[in-house]
Amino acid sequence: MEYKDIPTKADIERISAFKEPGSVSIYLPTGTTPAEADRARIEFKNHLALAVRNLEEHDVPKQRIAAIQREGETILEDRDFWRYQSRSLAVFLNGEVSETFRLPNRLTSSCDVADRFYVKPLLRATTFPQTAFILALAGNSVRLITVSPEAPATIVDVPGLPTDVASVVGKTSVSRNGEGRIQGSEGQKVRMLEYVQAIDRALHPLLANSTEPLILAAAEPLIGIFRGANSYPHLVDEVITGNPEEKTEEELATAARLVLDKVYAAKIAKLKEDFEARVAAGTALVDLSDIARAATYGAVEILIVDIDQRVPGTIDDETGVVTFADEDEPSNYGVIDEILRRSLASKAKVYALRAEDVPGGGAVAAAVRFPV
Repeated sequence: MEYKDIPTKADIERISAFKEPGSVSIYLPTGTTPAEADRARIEFKNHLALAVRNLEEHDVPKQRIAAIQREGETILEDRDFWRYQSRSLAVFLNGEVSETFRLPNRLTSSCDVADRFYVKPLLRATTFPQTAFILALAGNSVRLITVSPEAPATIVDVPGLPTDVASVVGKTSVSRNGEGRIQGSEGQKVRMLEYVQAIDRALHPLLANSTEPLILAAAEPLIGIFRGANSYPHLVDEVITGNPEEKTEEELATAARLVLDKVYAAKIAKLKEDFEARVAAGTALVDLSDIARAATYGAVEILIVDIDQRVPGTIDDETGVVTFADEDEPSNYGVIDEILRRSLASKAKVYALRAEDVPGGGAVAAAVRFPV
């Protein structure tokens, strides 16, 4: 069993808004086996001890240190919590806040102590989450399948979902006569339309509040007929072609992940193209100091960050002027993370990408609402 507590954008905004001396952010790789859980628990214990020493060295009040230590030890002692992990764990402690997220992607182990939480790694799970629904659609069967980064593909129980074309039109056979010849093609398409309309109606309550991509696995003519009847706005253009009845859930999930890769690659390409146009128009920035100032004044509309790069330093609360530092210190929370925090506070859309995908080739790029 694998538990995932993937943070929402609201979660990240909330965590990033805290600003208290002695804020501890711990990230560590975990796993779903008992051995992996034990290793992760030991690593967390070591990180907690390191954090406490760091807090003591920098004169954080003893009462706050004791509260952070208690919060951490409560997590350590929760055996059920450690039994059910995903691929990584994020923990945020400051004596008043104790937050954990079990994440589906592998993160680098780290322990940070500052006057705010280190949130950028959380964006790995939210920028391109590798989650989707697959609708495996054939004349004689239909399955809705969930896909996630690590967990096995799972069939979703959908109330009212038809079992096949015949169940909708009330006939035992709608495709062939006794000699195996397909009956009137127009009548067949009408019955298929009734079938997919019934599927769309059944899916609607389940997907009404979802933004997950829906990937269709089907063959013609059902592909075209379903597209014409579909009311879900996040249906993906790319299709898993062929008869889905010949594929297991995991085989369909493997194909769906390839589709998602194409979807995300297209989004990145479009993002870079849009940024090039905005840079030419003077409404996008690629210089870190300029972006820090824009973030301070709430001007950032879209922020793109290199998920791996860290730039130690501080940003002035009033002017947005960056002061770079040689080493990470409790007062040097990281310039990129602080730009991220200020951008989230002004409701910017944030993307965490690989270095080669960041426009301008730097650690950060931003589209702005107004010049600053």
